[in-house]
Amino acid sequence: MLNLLLVWLINALCLLGVAYVVPGVHVVNFTAALIAAAVLGLINTFIKPILSLLTLPITLLTLGLFSFVLNALMFGLAAYFLSGFNVDGFWAALIGALLFGVLSWVANAVLLREKN
Repeated sequence: MLNLLLVWLINALCLLGVAYVVPGVHVVNFTAALIAAAVLGLINTFIKPILSLLTLPITLLTLGLFSFVLNALMFGLAAYFLSGFNVDGFWAALIGALLFGVLSWVANAVLLREKN
């Protein structure tokens, strides 16, 4: 349970970092980042697998590049439902989703690595 809370906190901080770096991504405050990180997690858990299955032919046809578009759509969908988290357009969503994915992956790998 503590690990899940730490991942949520790290992802919220990464989302604030993305908003600082990408000009089209806006997060009002840390509370909005926490809510946006939770909504992004829920969207990626429940909606993205269904859409990935439905768009599998397009993804195969584009040799997997359509998955980047799907990530941008999920990022924009989260921004659409939240008031403190805004994305200005598709390209901002694409760059923001890519940077958020890489940044959160690296941060979670470095900060939450298992010590054997």
